[in-house]
Amino acid sequence: MGGVPDSETERPTVIPIKEAATTFLANRRIAVTGVSGKPQGHGSNVVYQRLRSRGYQVFAVNPNAETVEGDPSYPDLASVPDGVDAVVIGTRADRAEDTVRECVELGITQVWMHRGFGAGSVSAAAAELGRANGITVIDGGCPLMFGPTADAGHKVICSMLRIFGKIPRQV
Repeated sequence: MGGVPDSETERPTVIPIKEAATTFLANRRIAVTGVSGKPQGHGSNVVYQRLRSRGYQVFAVNPNAETVEGDPSYPDLASVPDGVDAVVIGTRADRAEDTVRECVELGITQVWMHRGFGAGSVSAAAAELGRANGITVIDGGCPLMFGPTADAGHKVICSMLRIFGKIPRQV
């Protein structure tokens, strides 16, 4: 299985970004952290809205909001009824490691750390923790740049971010 080591001493298989994105987006129950109760111009909310509009079961995770985009918000991943298959991390990078730690505890094996032009949610320590525990971690870019969630604007941004090395070629 891609991304999972065969033994404790073996490094994980390297997966091309397009393949990792396709696998991630094949999950139908996805949590998005960092969504805001005040969504105006907030990147995590854009991801949340697009996933929802494309038929995903999407769950907002924000300990400071009861509802987001008219839907219930959950304080943490463990509170989502029946769990999730994948997580988009849209919080500050310094919170990503805690989210990945929770993913390890819950057995969630797909994580995407959102990043556009700035630092975004990418944390090297969180990526290392996830990969050491068998999680496929996409550390950069946006799920809206790939597959069934993509639009023309995100595809253009994806091309630009690749030039500046903000999207990994492989994970």
